[in-house]
Amino acid sequence: MTRSIRIGMLGCGVVGQGVLRTIATRRESLARRLGAPIEVRRVVARDPDKERGEHAPRELLSFDPETVLGDPEIDVVVEVMGGLDPAGAHVVRAIEAGKSVVTANKFLLAERGSELFELAEARGVDLAFEAAVCGGIPVIRVLREALVSDNVVALRGIVNGTSNYILSRMYDEKIDFSVALRGAQDAGYAEADPTLDVNGGDALHKLTILASLAFGTRVLPSQIHQEGIEHVAAIDMQMAARFGYVIKLLAIARALPNGALDLRVHPALVPDDSVIASISGALNAIYIEGESLGPLMISGYGAGSMPTAMSVVSDIVDVGRNLMMGSRGRVTHRSLAAREVRDPGHHVGRYYLRFTVMDRPGVLARIAGVLGAFDVSIEQMIQEGRASADGEPVHVVMLTHACKDANVRSALREIHMLSGISEPARAIRVEEG
Repeated sequence: MTRSIRIGMLGCGVVGQGVLRTIATRRESLARRLGAPIEVRRVVARDPDKERGEHAPRELLSFDPETVLGDPEIDVVVEVMGGLDPAGAHVVRAIEAGKSVVTANKFLLAERGSELFELAEARGVDLAFEAAVCGGIPVIRVLREALVSDNVVALRGIVNGTSNYILSRMYDEKIDFSVALRGAQDAGYAEADPTLDVNGGDALHKLTILASLAFGTRVLPSQIHQEGIEHVAAIDMQMAARFGYVIKLLAIARALPNGALDLRVHPALVPDDSVIASISGALNAIYIEGESLGPLMISGYGAGSMPTAMSVVSDIVDVGRNLMMGSRGRVTHRSLAAREVRDPGHHVGRYYLRFTVMDRPGVLARIAGVLGAFDVSIEQMIQEGRASADGEPVHVVMLTHACKDANVRSALREIHMLSGISEPARAIRVEEG
């Protein structure tokens, strides 16, 4: 055995504790595979009074980042704090000090990835981030290494386990969004503030990273169209099932024939006999299409202490091997260049439309007239509910033929102004295959 690979960790929450547990319980096997033991020198935490379990003894803990960032003997800084600040400043400081970094911070990489990769390359250190996307699924390695000789044509998938858990419960138990969300929080799959999970923000950050790797381009979060699942209702799940579909929150990236990219995060109807439809609960799945390889799908748990910790520790081993061999900063991002991203309004596809209307003569005719005026053609239609004496509204659900997104949005805005419309219409894209 050579000298140990010495790490300092910033953050000791759920993921950080999982990392410490993995290193402690698999110490011998990790040392054999790495060729040197992993030594945890210091762990920086926030709350001095919080209990962190047997693998984070008091003598290991510090509450000052300087004990890690300023320690010249630390080889690798492991950042599992999350968020932009102060995590971003700490990562920059570590890289500038010549330390390699392992991070699970998708938010930081999505917002400042290009800057950090360039800095790491200039300083000749590694910046590893497998755990930043889909927890324990090795999708970063697949894109960065296994498919480096291929051209990725498209990727899409379920990259947020919380939203998938919520939608799966809505489908299986026929419950509404708010009830499923509370269940996800009770089960530990959703935070007290679940905004980034349910509004598509978390998936957007992950797609930013995936698209950058898949297409060798610089992608900013602001370039990606984003919609969440907060407006998906139980009635949408039920009606989608009647049409032969399941609703999933998808992250989609495609290379278009003109060289531009199609980048979207939104709920979508997928055929109920498709592989993506079968990914339920907190599972994630990424479907990748290569020009030479063809289709490839990888699936597994995309969040949680141990799946994410596994990816973090795998990166520590990978970076440790580089350190031992004197090969640092081996992943270059110098070739990333800007690329056009298509306006989402130009997307052409089929749509699921739900209107909540008063059951009065002429209402459907007016809706159909507006849709027709914007070249939105109806393929199928179902009315759910019947007129009642107390004036309860009914749901009218339609599937369209392929049409332009901008036309659908314009039609819905005009329909909202019609009399007899009791609430805003809902539009969900249909993704075949």
